[in-house]
Amino acid sequence: MLLIEVILHGRGWSCQDWYETYTDLPNRMTKITVKDRHVIETTDAERKATSPEGLQLAIDELVKKYSCARSFTRPSGTEDIVRVYAEADTRENADALAYEVSVKVYELAGGIGDRPKPL
Repeated sequence: MLLIEVILHGRGWSCQDWYETYTDLPNRMTKITVKDRHVIETTDAERKATSPEGLQLAIDELVKKYSCARSFTRPSGTEDIVRVYAEADTRENADALAYEVSVKVYELAGGIGDRPKPL
């Protein structure tokens, strides 16, 4: 804690100044039912999909369409579902990104049941 106070003092910031540097973006979490959750493998603290092939590239391309956006997927630890997280500059964009990534997960990771619908 002392180190944080030293850094803030060195920058001439108050705790309020530091707090105001972070803006929470609108986000959406969805889940997709899949045949086998083990088809999804991740790296980089579960922020990058390494399997199935092509999923991360598809996510990266979708993210480029939106401002201040990011999205990642991760398999459930207990059931055959994949969680999709998306955030963007507006609620509408976060919802649209989550939907588009969900469709890719459904298509590339063996989704079962109803296809994802727009949020």
